[in-house]
Amino acid sequence: MSKILSNKNNLQVLYEDNHIIIVNKRAGDIVQGDKTGDKPLSDVVKEYIAEKYNKPGNVFLGVVHRLDRPTTGIIVFARTSKALPRLNALFAEKKAKKTYWAVVKNTPPKQQDTLTHWLRKNPKNNKSTAFTKEVTGSKKAILDYTIKKTLDRYVLLEIALHTGRHHQIRAQLSSIGCKIKGDLKYGFDRSNKDASIHLHARKLVFTHPVKKEPLEIIAPLPNDPVWNACV
Repeated sequence: MSKILSNKNNLQVLYEDNHIIIVNKRAGDIVQGDKTGDKPLSDVVKEYIAEKYNKPGNVFLGVVHRLDRPTTGIIVFARTSKALPRLNALFAEKKAKKTYWAVVKNTPPKQQDTLTHWLRKNPKNNKSTAFTKEVTGSKKAILDYTIKKTLDRYVLLEIALHTGRHHQIRAQLSSIGCKIKGDLKYGFDRSNKDASIHLHARKLVFTHPVKKEPLEIIAPLPNDPVWNACV
């Protein structure tokens, strides 16, 4: 299900019904308001709903999960108070299967592997450090990666998360020498022009919280030469 239903006001809607709306987040968008004061994606979605369905007053929209600001891909919002706690439980209980794509500079040591680290977040610089054994204040982080494609200068990895830690993919891949393209914070040597990083929430598979139907959402990749070479 990779068709974009709407691309109005730079909002790529991938799926919507009465209970949920799923969008393809662009690099630079923040999902929820923060100290920057920049307009969050949640407000853009509320405006879209208000305009499309001619809804007066406040539009209900529940934030279920987030992506880092420079990351792109699938974001799910709840449109009803009935759907929100069910979606929250779905994500908390790891019943939503997330697949990420990352473009990295170096080829990892194995074709596919499971990485286990302990991550410790430093709130001062908003960065997590990966350790090979447990340290004070750390949380266990596990992911699977597979080499999906080898490009001229980069490698495309497909990643499945077992845990959801702060900057988990970025920190774990950096720790094995596979820094994500554009990710200066985790050691890549130069930034992307649009301040993005080449990390994309590509696919989400879950059961609809109200309809109980299976859903598979695939988010189209950003339009740039490196991502275009991945498909």
